[in-house]
This record gives sequence, C-alpha cells and structure tokens, in this order.
Amino acid sequence: MTVFFTSDTHFGDSRVLRIDRRPFPSVAAHDDALVALWNETVGPEDEVWHLGDFALGPSAEAVAALLERLHGRKHLISGNNDGPGTLAAPGWASVQAYAELRLDGRHLILCHYPFRTWNQIGRGSLDLHGHSHGKLTPATRQYDVGVDVQELRPATLDQILARKRRRATVAAKLTKAE
Repeated sequence: MTVFFTSDTHFGDSRVLRIDRRPFPSVAAHDDALVALWNETVGPEDEVWHLGDFALGPSAEAVAALLERLHGRKHLISGNNDGPGTLAAPGWASVQAYAELRLDGRHLILCHYPFRTWNQIGRGSLDLHGHSHGKLTPATRQYDVGVDVQELRPATLDQILARKRRRATVAAKLTKAE
C-alpha cells in the first residue's frame, strides 16, 4: 500500500478553468482528466489523503458516484469549498478538518490551509496543505499538495519532497549564474 496526498481537485467547479487556468475546454473534460490521472497513479489498495476542496457544484449523489470511480481508500481533510454533500458522501474512510500522522519516520500535519507555525515544527514535522493553488511562497518544511503543483494528480511524500528539492537546486543554479 502506498500513501498519496492531493488537494484542490475542485471537481464540478468551473472557476478553476478560469482562475487557475487549467488546460481544459470544459468542466466535464477537467473532471474526466483528473479521474483518469488519479486512477493511473493510485491503485485500489492505496491510501489517499485529500486536503480539501474536493468538489464544488455536483449533487451529493454525483459526489458519491465520483468517489466510487476513484481508486484507493480516501480520507478528506475538509476545505472551504467542501459542502455538506461532499462531507457526508459515502466513500470517505474519514472526514476531519485536521489530522496528524506518521509516515516514513516523519510527523505530518495535514490541513487544507497552510500554517505559519504548526505542532512539532521545532522537531522537524512537515506541514502539508492545499488552498493556495501553488501561489504561496512556502515556509521551510511546508508543502502545497494541490493538483496545480503536482501535475494534476496525487503524489507520494517522496515525490512532494523531491519537487521542493528540485526547485531549490534550480534556484541555486540561477543565483550562481547571475
């Protein structure tokens, strides 16, 4: 079993096509592509922590059907755009506003919103969040797990950490070149 993280899928939400400039001609095309990328990445036995803003617009029945289509055991950390139909949908292994877990020897803080400080920050804990759609400059040990920064698909903790290391390496090379 592999553990994945994601957020801000915004299924059914036409605003993401405009605001976040996601490259799809329609919400239906957006949703179908995100489902395909999710299922290409996540296996049926894997676990996914979705850190909020799963869907906005679809009926409770449509959200339930969507969850049924997505691979893995799914946990929801609620976001500001997750309405009652999303929160109550069958298909979630758990629903909460905040969680902490240990994975691969690391203490993780999970919330839809990024924090300025968090539990055990001085002991190396990591803050995984959504909400900012890749537009927030992260603090040390803080990671946006939204689809906008993860090639529109869930990612493992190693992939999330590697993405930040790649960005730091590129920035260092650019600084030396100046």
